[in-house]
Amino acid sequence: MALLQLLPHFAAKANPHSFSLSLLRSSSPLKLSSPPKRRFFFFRFSVSAMASPSRKVLVPIANGAEPIEAVITIDVLRRAGADVTVASVEKQLRVDACYGVKFVADALISDCSESVFDLITLPGGIPGAENLKNCGVLENLVKKQAADGRLYAAICASPAVVLGAWGLLKGVKATTYPLFMEQLPSSTTAVESRVQVDGKVVTSRGPGTTMEYSVALVEQLYGKEKADEVSGPLVMRSNHGEEYTIKELNPVQWTFSGSPKILVPIASGTEEMEAIMIIDILRRANADVVVASVEDELEILASRKVKLEADVLLDEAAKLSYDLIVLPGGLGGAQAFANSEKLVNLLKKQRESNRPYGAICASPALVLEPHGLLKGKKATAFPALSEKLSDRSEAENRVVVDGNLITSRGPGTSIEFSLAIVEKFFGRQKAIEIVKAIVFVSP
Repeated sequence: MALLQLLPHFAAKANPHSFSLSLLRSSSPLKLSSPPKRRFFFFRFSVSAMASPSRKVLVPIANGAEPIEAVITIDVLRRAGADVTVASVEKQLRVDACYGVKFVADALISDCSESVFDLITLPGGIPGAENLKNCGVLENLVKKQAADGRLYAAICASPAVVLGAWGLLKGVKATTYPLFMEQLPSSTTAVESRVQVDGKVVTSRGPGTTMEYSVALVEQLYGKEKADEVSGPLVMRSNHGEEYTIKELNPVQWTFSGSPKILVPIASGTEEMEAIMIIDILRRANADVVVASVEDELEILASRKVKLEADVLLDEAAKLSYDLIVLPGGLGGAQAFANSEKLVNLLKKQRESNRPYGAICASPALVLEPHGLLKGKKATAFPALSEKLSDRSEAENRVVVDGNLITSRGPGTSIEFSLAIVEKFFGRQKAIEIVKAIVFVSP
């Protein structure tokens, strides 16, 4: 298969309808496929979120960056209390990431040239990694970081394409995206670990290993106790890279015409990791994803202070019908969903029409349950909120599909949740392709 088909990180053509973010049965493993039609969406990251002056982190972004890798890393590090600066290596703050995503950074990399960081971590993506490599200011920053004995890290293509090219992997064990393993320098000991820590260098493989990578960075910065504290609420898998199962009851076929049209609402307080993983993975599978703000404006402030800008307001989105409506979590976002009469009515019509709907994290318990949308259904939710479910008999499962309903538990189950949706619409083989390409299940 051609490199463009295998790599999950190539920027796709713009779709004129844009989402912006300003900044399964019990089964064998679902193991990316051709890039889907995509809308633009923009990320604007706030430096102040979860700020801690004791740990300063730089996350450079470039045209062609991989959004899952950038957003999860930023989110998890901010949960730990790190002061994260997102810096554009382009001539402007806004960069065009993979899959039509647009980032708006905190600063230009030139603004950071005299700063000192406890960690510099590079997301991957092609051509994002190449654009990072070609940035002289960033190269000087990372080389000084290494010379001063401070922590530096990279994921996906960036260990080979960036750190290797700069001579910063000599004599260390490192990993990278599978297709780039042969590009690691001969002076590097290439390993196939999902996350590799060797002294002050941390490397990892791809979107599907990003959460593990991010928690490893927290441990390097703050220690294991803090890493455990941060990872607990993420609801991560204990068997990273191994097989996983989806619990399916009362199976029915999810149908669509052409390409499945999927509505993803967002609101102030939405959990950005969950939203990004759902949108990204569904677009990889060629789903037509519409992101709608339930607020009065397109732009909302997500739970870790990432500003998200939707394609449309919910009023506009409500004029259409959807093959699936799926709610990300986040406490504030779920509460806003529950208070949106228009969204609740859309969900009720979806159920009455026997069309699929779903939710993850806080949203099953705070949106679906109180509005009678779980009546007669098995479901799961964020562990601390599962007691709000009237039927908790299947709540320990990470993903539950009951007929036309799908629910899941939290950020760490978002990929499984999204892959289950892919399988219901497109079949197991499509899901397997995505799993392999994002390195979610180890070879």
